[in-house]
Amino acid sequence: MDYIEVKLTVSEDFTDIFMAELGEIGYETFTEEDYGLNAYITNDLFSEESLKEVLARYAEMTSVEYSFQTLVKQNWNEEWEKNYQPISVDGIVQVRAGFHQPDPSFKYDIVINPKMSFGTGHHETTSMVLSLQQEINHTNKKVLDVGCGTGILAIMASKLGASQVGAFDIEEWAAENSRENVSLNDCSNIEVRQGTIEDEPADQYDIVLANINRNILIRDIPKYIEFMKPAPSQLVVSGFYQHDIEDIESVAKSAD
Repeated sequence: MDYIEVKLTVSEDFTDIFMAELGEIGYETFTEEDYGLNAYITNDLFSEESLKEVLARYAEMTSVEYSFQTLVKQNWNEEWEKNYQPISVDGIVQVRAGFHQPDPSFKYDIVINPKMSFGTGHHETTSMVLSLQQEINHTNKKVLDVGCGTGILAIMASKLGASQVGAFDIEEWAAENSRENVSLNDCSNIEVRQGTIEDEPADQYDIVLANINRNILIRDIPKYIEFMKPAPSQLVVSGFYQHDIEDIESVAKSAD
């Protein structure tokens, strides 16, 4: 599967906004640049008209220019290495690529080498979940990472002491990439599968992590709850706007 790289020249104040907006229409990976933002989407989902519609909503608030090109799978790593910088989450977790040196000042070190997979830690929804995970007791808990992307949240769960972690993604290349990242981080207690929640083997988890998007969350939260142990199990969701909270909570309460 080829990818489209979209380059947005835009003020730094709007990069998070455009990451959220583009994430809603299928963009999966982002890198922040001096000029603005790079966004990546599979060729089959790319629509220039949809991109223009997103940009038009902010035309009166900020100047923004865009260009795009097709990236084949073979040159993804080259683009990644050229653009990627390590990130810090709360000064406790460092997310880095394999070509960066570890920093012993961080308590947790996560190595991620993505192969066109969402979840590098740069997107705010991912870093927020990484931050929240530190507040949840994972010790000897069973954890499920829904739509795992690079496997970053599953890896964090393992490093926080989870006894068993399941992870799955609908995309074959994402599941493959998650397995590679799991190996890079020596997390032998993570099992990665390709598929959807419908394909998951029946099991019960203490913690379910779902960093996806509003529409999938609203559709699938009742299914996630079926995989959760009785209270005090926890469901962590991310990937939606603040104004969607009421809808998300409503679905979760009705399914409980």
